[in-house]
Amino acid sequence: MAGYLLFATERYALPILAPLARALHAAGHETAAWFEGGAAGAVLDGVPCIGLREALAMRPRAVLSAANWVPPFLSGPKVQLFHGFNVQKREDARGHFRVRGLFDLYCTQGPATTQPFQALAAREGHFAVRETGWPKLDPLFRDDGGESAALRAPAGGRPVVLFGSTFTERLSAAPHLYERIAADIATGERYWLLTLHPKCAPALFERYRALAGGNARFVEPEQLMAAQRAADVLVSDTSSIVSEFIVQHKPVVTFRNRVPQPHMLDFDDPRQLPEMLAAALSPTPALMAAVIGYADAIHPYRDGGSSERVIAATEAFIDGRLGALSRKPLGAVWRGLQIRRDLGYWGRSRR
Repeated sequence: MAGYLLFATERYALPILAPLARALHAAGHETAAWFEGGAAGAVLDGVPCIGLREALAMRPRAVLSAANWVPPFLSGPKVQLFHGFNVQKREDARGHFRVRGLFDLYCTQGPATTQPFQALAAREGHFAVRETGWPKLDPLFRDDGGESAALRAPAGGRPVVLFGSTFTERLSAAPHLYERIAADIATGERYWLLTLHPKCAPALFERYRALAGGNARFVEPEQLMAAQRAADVLVSDTSSIVSEFIVQHKPVVTFRNRVPQPHMLDFDDPRQLPEMLAAALSPTPALMAAVIGYADAIHPYRDGGSSERVIAATEAFIDGRLGALSRKPLGAVWRGLQIRRDLGYWGRSRR
C-alpha cells in the first residue's frame, strides 16, 4: 500500500503536520514529507524527507497539505488541512475561503469553517468537505510530558501571560507594546512567555529575547503549544494564535484587532495594557460566555483526536464514501501549469 505524503511550504506548518505524522505511524501507515519554499530543509521526527522526483515515484495514497497549494500532478487525493484559522486578516474572497481548484478534500476545523465550505462544495462540486478539527491543536488536549508544566514552573504561582504577535506589519502589536510589556515584566507581578511569528524582523526578535530573565522567558516556535497550555491569558493582535489559544476557554487580550469581537478584550492605547490584563485575569461571566461560544464554533474538539479524524476522512474519500466529484475548473489547469513552471517539472502527471 502506498504511503501518505505530507506537504508544506512554510516552517509554521510543521506543528500541524507533526501530530498527523504520529497518528499515521500509530495506524501503521508509511509516511514521507516534501517541504518546499520556506519549509525546505525542515525535519519531522521519524519522517523521511523527499523531493519532487521521489514524491512522484512514491505515488502517495494521499497528499496532506498544510499550505495554500499542492502540486496537482502528484498521485492520490489532495487534502487541505489549513495553516491557520480564519482571523479575517483579509477579505474572504482573497483569504480563508478562497478555492483554487487544487484540493479534493477540505478537512475543516469546526462549524464556523465547515458551513461556508459546505456551501462552496455544493456550488462548485469538485471537492468534498469533512469536519475533523485541526491537527495542530491535538497537543493542547493531550499529555505533553510535562513541557507546559516546566514552562509554568518559574512563575512560582504568579499569573502567566503569553504574548504572541503576527508578522503582518500593519497589524502587529509587537512594536507598539514592547515598552509596556517591558515595564510589566520589570514589576514582577506577572510571569511572561514571549514569542513572535517566525517571519517577524530579526531586530524585533532581539528586543524581545532581551526581556528574558526571572520574570519572563522567550519561547521558540516549537514550544508554542506547550506555552499556550501553560499560560492563563494571551496578549496578541490579529494573529491566528488568538483563535488557537481561545479553544482552551481562556481569555484573550487583543491590540487593535482588525475585527474586534465580544470574545476579545480589545484596546488601542498601549497604556491600557495593565488594566486589560487585570480584566482578563478576572473575567466576567459575560466575557467567558463569549469566549466559550466562539471557541466551540471554531473548534469544538477537545479530545486531541483531530489527526485521527483527518486520516479517517481521507480513507473515507479514497473508498468513495464522500461522493463523486465533478471536473476541476479550468482555472485549476492554469494553476497546475504555474506550479509545474515554478518547480521546473514538465513530465507526465502521475495521478
